[in-house]
Formats: sequence, structure tokens, C-alpha cells
Amino acid sequence: MRNSLKCLLFLLLLSVNQLHAQSKIRPSFKFDFGSSDLQSGYTQINTETQYTPEIGFGFDFKTVPNFAEQGIGDALTKDYAISDQPFYFSVKLPEGNYKVKVLLGNPDGNSKTTIKAESRRLMLQNIVPAKGEFKYETFIVNIKDRNIDANKKVSLKPRENNKLDWDDKLTLEFDVNPCVAAIEITPVDDQITVFLAGNSTVVNQDDEPWASWGQMIPYFFKPGVAIANHAESGLTLGSFLGSHRLEKILSVMKKGDYLFIEFGHNDQKEKGPKDGAYQSYTERLKYFVKTFREKGGIPVIVTSTSRRSFDTAGKVVETLGDYPDAARKVAAELKVPLIDLNKETKFFYEALGVEESKKAFVHYPANTYPGQTTALADNTHFNPYGAYQIAKIIVQGVMDQKIKIKKYIINFDGFNASKPDTLDSWYWPESLRSDVLKPDGN
Repeated sequence: MRNSLKCLLFLLLLSVNQLHAQSKIRPSFKFDFGSSDLQSGYTQINTETQYTPEIGFGFDFKTVPNFAEQGIGDALTKDYAISDQPFYFSVKLPEGNYKVKVLLGNPDGNSKTTIKAESRRLMLQNIVPAKGEFKYETFIVNIKDRNIDANKKVSLKPRENNKLDWDDKLTLEFDVNPCVAAIEITPVDDQITVFLAGNSTVVNQDDEPWASWGQMIPYFFKPGVAIANHAESGLTLGSFLGSHRLEKILSVMKKGDYLFIEFGHNDQKEKGPKDGAYQSYTERLKYFVKTFREKGGIPVIVTSTSRRSFDTAGKVVETLGDYPDAARKVAAELKVPLIDLNKETKFFYEALGVEESKKAFVHYPANTYPGQTTALADNTHFNPYGAYQIAKIIVQGVMDQKIKIKKYIINFDGFNASKPDTLDSWYWPESLRSDVLKPDGN
């Protein structure tokens, strides 16, 4: 009887383990966009392919492109999806890193494609194949979920529940004048994952006109590096810990992964007896570094972006107290690479000037966006232009600090914060979703 019970328990355990293993299986997909010839081994996508959880893939958010044919070419390039409006395509996928390979075309010489993923992460920008030709482009997208283990999840804020970063699917947004012939999605386990821990200046912002450097960074890294952004608006080092976000990162990281840490804006508002730049902030920052290192990871400390605050001489005033200095001291003590974003963003704002620097932030007159009845004047949070420039500061910091992932950097010729790109040289195709609600921690 005892042996029979042991055998039954063993079989039950084996069954549970098999189910768990099956739940971790990550599928691959191949989609052929068009209504005529279908490439062997691909799933056909046409105007009828609407996303539902049951189907698991399709056009999303009530957007559908047009379809066209050129009458020549193979089954993939003979027909394709085109649009002069943004459209979304979603695929239900479990957590992990995925290689996305897209076949983009320019049949009539009028096509240009920008692709964002999930919560407006910039993946590809202004891709223009030669007229009449198609070309493949490849990028890496990280998909995350809330689960840490069988009993613990990340504690999300209410506003996060509707974020594309936290749902159970991969969403791709196609912008400008896209022409899409095919998409291939393949799970990959060999990427170096760069985790981002931070607040509203780092988080992937879902809605226009808000943006942060964390959602621009993927554009600057080729396959080999995956960016996993776990930042959220309003967080401190303490609330990042309290909502189990560091635990989540530790549960999915592997040896050789990176953790970029940027906090300070909200930490300075904590007024407890043990709070302060050289007290709780310093100790928690050291804890992030040590725990990530213990698992074989490589931490990088990033000082907080400066706020837009000028004195009468047109110089940026420090509004973050001792927090940038405390971060520098921790980096020096623990021998951690430091990207001094606080210093560099001051150069950036001063190069633009008092008035022109507003164009890097969320400063817009009333009625610029739906439901915006009053002007937006935010001196902490960035618009896409500002976020893109700050992402370049981060990338230059990776180069300057000789961080090993520098060998994966693309789309980059160096950056001097005192000589930023002009606003006239920048074009961001706006997404369909906008929100006048300011990020937490403003």
C-alpha cells in the first residue's frame, strides 16, 4: 500500500511537471500578408484576420490596412498590406525574448515603415527599400508577465493593467506609410537581456505625447541584445522593491545580463527618519547592485535626468538635491559603470535654451490632443523628441564606459549632448492612443 501511494504521488508529480513544461513552450509563427498566393509553411493574413484571444493573432484595436498586389514576385512579395494610417497586429505569446523578422516593401516608391512594439517601443525607423524591392529587417522584442513563482506576482498600479507591456500578447504597430509582406516570430534564448529599473523618465509610456528613454533604446541595439523595461511611473527604489519588481527581474535573468538603474525623482520626496540620499537611497541602491551581481548579472548606475529648471543666466538649476551625488558615490564605491545622465541632460537643455528646451518636454497648447482642454506644461517628462535625445546620451554612455554590449550598438554615430539633433530633423509618427493624464510622480 505504501509503495502504491509513493507510485501515485510520483505519477502526479510527473504529470504536474509535464504540464508546467508545456506551459513554458513558446511557439513560432510565420505570417504571409495577402489574399492571393500563400507561401508554404505560412499562415495567411487578410482583412478578415481580426485578433481574438481564441484565434491568437490578427489585426488589433479596430485597425485594418489595405491589401494590394503587384502581380509579380514570389508568394510572399506578390501581395502585401499597405496603409497611410497606423495599424496594429498582435500575436498571443508567453513571456520571453523573440526574434521578429519582417519583410518590408516599397512597390511604388511611396512606402516608408516605422515599427513600434508593445507600449510604443521604437524598433525600426523610416525603413525605405529601393523602389520595387522588398527587404528583411530583424529586431528583438522582450515580452514580460507578472508571474514570479506559483505564489507571487508583480504588484501593478491600476493604470498599468491596461498597458500593452503587461498583457499576454506581442503587439506590433506599423506607422508612416508601411508596406508589410510577411512576419516571422521566433523565440530566442541566447540574447543578452538588458533590464531597466526606474521611474517615469525610463518607463515605456503607452500614450502620446509622453515618452521616455527606455522605449527608444531598443532602436539602437541589433539582435544579440534584448531590452526588458521594468520601470514604472512614480516609483522609488523602495516601491520598486515593495511591488516585487526586482524579484521579478531576478527570477528571469541569467548570468551575463545587465541591469540599468535610474532612480531619484521620487526618492527625494520620501521624508521618513531614515530616508535621504545618503541613507535609505544609498543602502537600497547598494542592495540592487549586490543582489544582481550575486546572480551573475552586471549592474549599471544611471543618475537621474535633470528637471527643466533654469536660473536667470540660462543655466540649469539642480533640483534633485544630493541624489545624483549619492548615485555617483555608490558607483565609485562598488566599482559599477556610471552613466551620468543628470550632468548630460543639463548640457542638453542648455544647448537648446530656455524656450526651445520646452520642445523636448510635454509642453503643448490646449486642444493639441483629444480631450486636452488646458495647456500641458510639464518640466519633468519628455515627449518623443526629448526621449530620443536622452536615449542617445545613454548609448554614448555605454560607449564611454566601455560596457561590453557596445558591440551590439547600431544606428549611432556618437552623440554630444551639447550639440543635440535639431527638432526639424526629427519625425515621430504618432500612435493612435493619447492621454492628457500626467505620469505618476510628476
